[in-house]
Amino acid sequence: MDFQKILEYRNANNPAAARLGIFVTDLGPGYARVTKTIGPEDLNPLNVPHGGVYFSMADTACGSAMASHGHMAVTMDAVYHFFRSANLGDTLTAEATEIKTGKTICVYEARITDQNGALLGFGTFTFYQLEQEIPF
Repeated sequence: MDFQKILEYRNANNPAAARLGIFVTDLGPGYARVTKTIGPEDLNPLNVPHGGVYFSMADTACGSAMASHGHMAVTMDAVYHFFRSANLGDTLTAEATEIKTGKTICVYEARITDQNGALLGFGTFTFYQLEQEIPF
């Protein structure tokens, strides 16, 4: 499997993640890392990042880890637990690891940390693997 080509495909073909400034930086078998720097456009009325930022990072990381197997997939279910907030200018990392791989149903976990390694939250994401291979 050419993980670099899958990583490049994911970054080039995910306009929603790109608009949010979320990019895949590392990809391996059942594993992915994405990063994002918190900007003013990410803040909610409490002046902390909107919960959707964390969820989108976790979903992108888990979806990328799922894609490491060479197939397209869709998120079936997701749960995200918020522990603490990041601040403006923080660089966040979401690391996804595989928990269970099946023929069609696969489960991943993502942990989001800040640049100091503080755990901000984690999520569990279930995917349905499509028969469609990643076209690269």
